[in-house]
Amino acid sequence: MKNRRRVSAALVALLLGGAGLAITAPTAQAAEATFKVKCVPPAGGGSPVEGETTAKVTAPATAKVGDEVDVSWETVKPASNNTDLMDIPQDSVQPTGWITVGGGGGELKVVGEKKNPPIPKKAPMQMSTMKGKLKLTKAGKITLTPGKYDVAVSFPFGTFVTKCAPVGEVKGGATIDVSGGSSGGTTTGGTTTGGTTTGGTTTGGTTASGGSGGGGGQTDFPGKAVEVAFDCGAVVPGGIKTPVTINAKKNGGSYDLTVKTAKGAMAAPMALPAGALKPSMDVKLGGADSGTVKVSGPANAEPIPDKAPVSLSDMTGTYKPGKSGKVTLSPDQLTIDVTMAPGSTPINVPCKATSSGVSLELDTTAQPGGSGSSTSTGGAAASGGGLADTGAEDEGGIKALALVAGTVILLGGAVFTFTPWRRLRGTR
Repeated sequence: MKNRRRVSAALVALLLGGAGLAITAPTAQAAEATFKVKCVPPAGGGSPVEGETTAKVTAPATAKVGDEVDVSWETVKPASNNTDLMDIPQDSVQPTGWITVGGGGGELKVVGEKKNPPIPKKAPMQMSTMKGKLKLTKAGKITLTPGKYDVAVSFPFGTFVTKCAPVGEVKGGATIDVSGGSSGGTTTGGTTTGGTTTGGTTTGGTTASGGSGGGGGQTDFPGKAVEVAFDCGAVVPGGIKTPVTINAKKNGGSYDLTVKTAKGAMAAPMALPAGALKPSMDVKLGGADSGTVKVSGPANAEPIPDKAPVSLSDMTGTYKPGKSGKVTLSPDQLTIDVTMAPGSTPINVPCKATSSGVSLELDTTAQPGGSGSSTSTGGAAASGGGLADTGAEDEGGIKALALVAGTVILLGGAVFTFTPWRRLRGTR
């Protein structure tokens, strides 16, 4: 019995000793820093904007050389509220920050999960806590000061990244008292936790020989599928790659065109309401005729669930030949009108065809006012065989891309509208 008591007492002492060790282990400490930042939106998103944010950096108060410690950055006070234009969808905001490591040198990258609650209009912005691991290789006091950060916001056609950097010196942050001898070296950043934002790459498609249509009594002229790669800039990372088919039906001296893309050409990163997406395309003319024919389709009739395949509707238009001879028809620029809320102004998202091919060839007879004549009034626009002038080239195209999804972009801990800037709702 005495032996049992001794064993029990030893076990209790061991457990209490273990508990005591757990209680006296280094505890995490947090320190806040409030500083001004300058946020630069994506190209074409308007002028940089300055705001003020408060960051809370958490790390162990003490540690030893060789330890790998957890470090986090929580945005306590965002620079602004959401705008009054639209709600921010759930799980669409992902922050990435860089913490300056003083006393040991270097930077620590911390990444937050792509996780946030729905953010109503005018409500405070919310971002996930950014986390990372820091490897300690030198004794002394290590300071952790929040610095620059990026915020990625996902909308229906891609992810926008806004880059923010401190204005002036940042004071505050956490401090780690690192004990243990060291022969030198530096404190280095470890691995980051949380999600990451990645973009795809644009790949070229292949061309296919098109079908041909002649005269006589034939009225239907089916085209062949052409693999087309569309570059939509930052709105759709990696672009869109889909087969496109141009079919024609003779209607007097003109041709009624129907352009079809593949089903499920892209995926919806968020739920889309009915009427959100309306496609149009320029059909490029070659051979005997020149210019482009505009075709367009209706918007989606039904809501599109989150992550569901998105199929563009069939696009139709009329081609009135301006010249006689063999004319080729090829898919060219695709434009998607995005309407995120009923009654709002659609945003045009242009997607250039970086690779294409001839889908259909027609044996045409010139018509008065046809595409190739100087008095063109038909569906085609004389443009010397190139892209129609849409005003969306270069800077204009970038601005159009950046204005998608209600013209809202997240700037660091804040959401601002591109136009007008005066609609910014601040919390300062």
